Amino acid sequence: MHSKPRVGAGWGLKLAAWAAVLFLHVPLALIILYAFSAEDKSFIFPPPALTTQWFAVAWERQDVWDAIGLSVKVATLSTLVALVLGTLAAGALARHQFFGRESISLLLILPIALPGVITGIALRSAYHTLEIPFSFWTIVIGHATFCVVVVYNNAVARLRRVSPSLLEASMDLGANAFQTFRFVLLPQLGSALLAGALLAFALSFDEVIVTTFTAGQQTTLPIWMLQELIRPRQRPVTNVVAVFIIVLTFIPVLLAYWLTRADEDSHNR
Repeated sequence: MHSKPRVGAGWGLKLAAWAAVLFLHVPLALIILYAFSAEDKSFIFPPPALTTQWFAVAWERQDVWDAIGLSVKVATLSTLVALVLGTLAAGALARHQFFGRESISLLLILPIALPGVITGIALRSAYHTLEIPFSFWTIVIGHATFCVVVVYNNAVARLRRVSPSLLEASMDLGANAFQTFRFVLLPQLGSALLAGALLAFALSFDEVIVTTFTAGQQTTLPIWMLQELIRPRQRPVTNVVAVFIIVLTFIPVLLAYWLTRADEDSHNR
């Protein structure tokens, strides 16, 4: 069989693609540049001089470390909750037909489509109605609402590619439901769940709107940055912290992309 020749993209499409890339990434490049700027009051382009002193200043700020620590804890626990709930929901909806199945699926993915401010307001109203005080755990619940969506989508996509005959063969050979899940289904889901967990962690770590609930006197890293932006002399430190967020979120996103591409390549062979 002869493969169809690939049709190259036109100049207009290429130009539009590069314009979109520049629109998305030039602001990030400027943030990184200003993190090294010697000017401490305003943004001047190009910077009059470059320095690494602001990295040392940020390193010695305890409030920065407190915000980073809280964000990492929230992101980690939110991801764990999302892994459990998202996997269970995917298993129930991908393999079973019942009344209201599509409605439940829509409700599960709705939080990722809604603006974060809507989710934050809804959660705040629910906490007030139920008389639940704002705390560390209310932040975790808020983040888990959209982290579940990422894990659920990855797990559902993978479950639909798993042949039912594998599970039937396992049961016919005497394996119980748990053994079938552990030795047959879980290895098939492993990379998809890992990719979903990495994306969920990245989304939770830099989420702003749903982190408006403080845990004691601590705030998460995005809220700390918003508070520091009103202080002109702290802008270089804020830029340094922004660079840290960019790096810390870029790594799991890149790993998730690599895992997804590797799975697609192996599936297409």
